[in-house]
Amino acid sequence: MNTSGTACCSGTGSKAHPKSPRGWNITYLAAMTILAVFWWLAYSRILPVAHRLVFGLLGMAPESRLGAALEFFIYDTVKILLLLAALIYIIAWMRASLNIERVRDRLAGKRRGLGCFLGALFGSITPFCSCSGIPLFLGFAAARIPMGITMSFLITSPLINEIAVALLWGLLGWKFTAVYVAVGMTAGVIGGFVMDSIRAERWLQPFIMEAMNSAPAPQYVSESGQARKLTIRQRHIFAYGETVSIFRRVWKWVIIGVGAGAALHGLVPENWFAEHLGTGEWWSVPAAVLVGIPLYSNVTGIVPVMESLLVKGLPVGTTMAFCMSAVAASIPEVMMLRRIMTFRLQAAFIGYLWVIFTLTGWLFNFLGPHIL
Repeated sequence: MNTSGTACCSGTGSKAHPKSPRGWNITYLAAMTILAVFWWLAYSRILPVAHRLVFGLLGMAPESRLGAALEFFIYDTVKILLLLAALIYIIAWMRASLNIERVRDRLAGKRRGLGCFLGALFGSITPFCSCSGIPLFLGFAAARIPMGITMSFLITSPLINEIAVALLWGLLGWKFTAVYVAVGMTAGVIGGFVMDSIRAERWLQPFIMEAMNSAPAPQYVSESGQARKLTIRQRHIFAYGETVSIFRRVWKWVIIGVGAGAALHGLVPENWFAEHLGTGEWWSVPAAVLVGIPLYSNVTGIVPVMESLLVKGLPVGTTMAFCMSAVAASIPEVMMLRRIMTFRLQAAFIGYLWVIFTLTGWLFNFLGPHIL
């Protein structure tokens, strides 16, 4: 990876490739356009293909738990791997194209609260689950975006998206929806501020630290002494090398992590929660968060569960704490993040989520009857 980055900045790359830059650029643009079309077609057809494969070709019953778990495994694995390859390449290409130091310095120069708010806001408009947001988190970290902003994105992205807002509004009303969005944004902003305060970037895995230091300068000095920008070919070489390097390190953990999530998918014992955590005892909220964290669901899938738990009598704060913890963290996410974060950073991340969602649950168990 570093070798290709060095080669593309040496100033001699143009001599090694006699083909005219314009002709290569046209070929590259055509190839990337075709590749992007195929990528989008593949991404948009993952779910129906997985459904036909499991319930058609393999003949599994649609109502079977094993069939649902296998469909989920195929769908989520392919989706995350496609996102991983595309997003890492795009962000690495941008790192080679932009003055990333200037972008980083401008973001770091903003007040921490505003920077974390911007990270949380961006997370709220991206339709990712806890696992799908990891490729973008990887790209942000490698691009040396301040850790507070990156962590704000990682926390908020799975909690909020426009589909979930529409479902919440339709099922539970605008008041509950507004409260949910406010809590999700606040959790992201505070989490980013906390991670920035403890300098969480020092607890990233070594290969991420290496990637953070491997971005080529946006300019190089030619033999004539003139500063020249990197060519499209040189940017591609760097982005491709970065993508291959990171993909090789994490792809197997994507499969293992999603496999663990598939085993838990759909196993939300609603009646058990209503019976054992619906008494309003103080311990029921932290217990609900601990039970919710290992589960794997996206925010769109958790909204009907949230409605069902409220109907069954679970207090609003306990319901919100459980559902947000099930969405914001999961066993597959933890397994994937283990390749990116050290144990200290993972413990700080999970510990923060447990504390913030527990406080949220207690607060809304107290205020819920008066404001919702």
